[in-house]
Amino acid sequence: MPFIPKKTKNKEKSSYKTLYISDKLIEQITAIAKENNTSFNNVVVSMIEHCLEENE
Repeated sequence: MPFIPKKTKNKEKSSYKTLYISDKLIEQITAIAKENNTSFNNVVVSMIEHCLEENE
């Protein structure tokens, strides 16, 4: 099943973090964002939230 990012939520308190990721991952995440008409950041945050929810 393909990954589907969450809809953009209301703004909540957030902070900046820098990630160093491979060009291949950047290309894959960019493609997912484009397919879902959302931002790169939303895809990354959705993936992290999804992984953390699975571990609960």
